[in-house]
Amino acid sequence: MKIYDDMYWKEHCFALNAEGIVDKAVELKYVAGVCGGNRRPSEFMCLLLKMLQIQPEKSIILEFILNDDYKYVRVLGAVYLRLTGKPTEIYQYLEPLLSDLRKVRYKNVEAKYELKHVDEIVDNLLVGESAFDIALPRLPARWHL
Repeated sequence: MKIYDDMYWKEHCFALNAEGIVDKAVELKYVAGVCGGNRRPSEFMCLLLKMLQIQPEKSIILEFILNDDYKYVRVLGAVYLRLTGKPTEIYQYLEPLLSDLRKVRYKNVEAKYELKHVDEIVDNLLVGESAFDIALPRLPARWHL
């Protein structure tokens, strides 16, 4: 419910379609889950929820992930794929991102910015239990597949 009450959601995400998400994702300046004293959802989190609602085609998600120009679009696509993809797809498309060493701005829970790298975030998606304050579905070990 908290995301639905957020002003960014109401003004920018409510009526978005797949093409609009791309435009909004290009405008992202940082990645985050919830932050600040009142745990306000970030723009990244609002766009992720909208993607989960409209369930864009797999080809659109792959374009997000393969996008070399916009690192925040790539991270958004990677998180969406990690939440919705099959384990073989997740490893197939996210493992190559481990070589992406670009820096991204990460806003932590205290609303302070940190620098992280795309490969750190992807590694956390592959081996971690949560990312951006979201509990991730269990992913079998790579060698089991």
